Order: sequence, then C-alpha cells, then structure tokens
Amino acid sequence: MSSLLLARKGRHQQRYHNQLRLVAGCIPYKISRVGNNQSGDLLDRVEVLMISSPGRHDFVFPKGGWEIDETASEAACREALEEAGVRGTLNETALGVWEFRSKSRQNTCSLEGTCKGYMFALEVTEELNCYPEMDIHARKWVTVGEAYELCRYNWMREALDSFRNLLTGKPVSSVPELSEPSAFRIGEVTAANYAIVPI
Repeated sequence: MSSLLLARKGRHQQRYHNQLRLVAGCIPYKISRVGNNQSGDLLDRVEVLMISSPGRHDFVFPKGGWEIDETASEAACREALEEAGVRGTLNETALGVWEFRSKSRQNTCSLEGTCKGYMFALEVTEELNCYPEMDIHARKWVTVGEAYELCRYNWMREALDSFRNLLTGKPVSSVPELSEPSAFRIGEVTAANYAIVPI
C-alpha cells in the first residue's frame, strides 16, 4: 500500500505581522560534479529549481503561508515539498526578507494582499515523482543565469543575489528579527507534519 501527502489548505492558521501575511519559501538547488564550462566556478555547477505559476507562463520559487504551528524554516521545507516535490537540507542562514504583493493584488493600493516573505536556500537531496501540487506546479531545473531571466519580480532576483553570496562565502543581508526567537530554527519536514492517506 502506498501513501499520498496532502497539501495544507486554508488560512485559518496563517501568521500576520503588522497586517502583512507572512510567507516562507526557498531556492531549491543542487550542485553537479561537472560544470557547464571548464572555469571551475562553483556557480557554473549549480542548478536551481523553479516551478510554474498556475494560470500564468512565468516561473517562481516555492513559497507559501507560514503557519502558527511551525517555524519559518519548517514552512519553507513544507512548501518545497508540497509545491515542488523536493526534500533537502535547509541552510540556517535566511537569504533575506522581502515585501511583495500577491499576484491577485498587484494593482491595488491597500495593504491587503501584501506579503512579507522569508527565503532560504534548500540543497535538494530527494526529488519525488509524486507530490501534492504536481497538477498545478510543473518543475524546471535551470542554471542561475537562466533563473535571473525567468524571475518576474525584482525581489526574486534579489533573493538570487543573496543565494549567490551564500554559495560563494560573501555576506548575506541581515534578516530582521521577529517576535519569536525560534523563528529561524532549522527543521526538516517529516511525514509527521502531514496527513497521510492510504491509496
């Protein structure tokens, strides 16, 4: 008998801070042994995983609502599993925090639909064939350069800048503290975080 992971639904456990919806996400990546050229540059051997946006032709990084029963890093791992079907090792250094509008509220002037997103780097160790949101999110492995071209929003390119800095040992921008001291405790998503349904 196999089992199916289910994505969390609804916003009844959603976190907010100063009227901003808190979200967490990551840049999933893997490092190949052979680079695209002979320069020996680490970044030439890195591929990042992007996912398609439902109803659009652009690609984004997995991210979603940070809920009250999890840390930011746990939320980032959960979203990577639900939306992209990957598990891995999350780096404890947050890439940064960005404020942006949800895609359905891009053209409004109110705070409604404004998100505050915490992004991390996730080194992928497992890629699942089946995952909860595979019907609405296609996966695409791309080079870092290709990712810059695919990014629809400036904040995503800034997250990629921080990701490059992290990989090359350069300083990453400091992340403002939230009210919870454990907000960036590293956790790995396990089956215990999900409803497991026999199929």
